[in-house]
Amino acid sequence: MSTLIVLFNLRSDADANAYENWAKTTDLPVVRGLSSVDSFEVYRSVSLFGSDDAAPYQYVEVIEIADLNKFGAEVSTDTMAKVAGEFQTFADKPVFMLSNKFS
Repeated sequence: MSTLIVLFNLRSDADANAYENWAKTTDLPVVRGLSSVDSFEVYRSVSLFGSDDAAPYQYVEVIEIADLNKFGAEVSTDTMAKVAGEFQTFADKPVFMLSNKFS
């Protein structure tokens, strides 16, 4: 199983309430509906642990992928292209990290 971790801040012209509403009504249901995805969660960063300092990223997405090849095919659909395009209107230079558990 692979995990896709996405770290991002909102674009300066993006509204946090609009993004979070879109994530709840569009992004989460569509991605969770992919047969290659075991789970998908979005987190809003609060602070750096042990301090009141802001985290370097406002949001973190964690997508647990059961079948990476199938995921690649599913994210290539027109529906996912639309969702990805909408995501890009909110996210400023998102970082996509593909990872695997080692323990």
